[in-house]
Amino acid sequence: MTTKLTVSVTVAAPLETVWDAMWNPVHIVHWGFADEATWHCPWAKWDSPKVGGIFTTRMEARDGSFGFDLTAQYTEVTPMKSMSYTLGEMKEYFLDAGRVVELTFEETSEGVVITETFDVEDIHSLEQQREGWQAILSNFKKYTETLV
Repeated sequence: MTTKLTVSVTVAAPLETVWDAMWNPVHIVHWGFADEATWHCPWAKWDSPKVGGIFTTRMEARDGSFGFDLTAQYTEVTPMKSMSYTLGEMKEYFLDAGRVVELTFEETSEGVVITETFDVEDIHSLEQQREGWQAILSNFKKYTETLV
């Protein structure tokens, strides 16, 4: 059985703004990293979310010492409500790594609650993974709230 972790954040912004900031490359480069002081997202290639669509986000250490492409393929999209994707890598075609990420978007009186559940990997500790994914989601909140 695959271990899953969940992180969540409430974003004080309209649902349409939150949804757009989550998948639009124009926005992703401003929040797609865990630690603003040492990491950045120099580019992102995403299409409007649709089943079968593939996206890639580049994450790099600011000093150039390390970087990687996070590539995935959408497996479910319900606009303004949820999306899921499978992590993998691009060669001449998408190679499914079998790790699933699910996001839900729920409007509340405080804002939009984003809940992200993901399959863990076996390189980093569960706490490191939870902290890293939560940090990225917190960056998303910080950035997206500047759009309103």
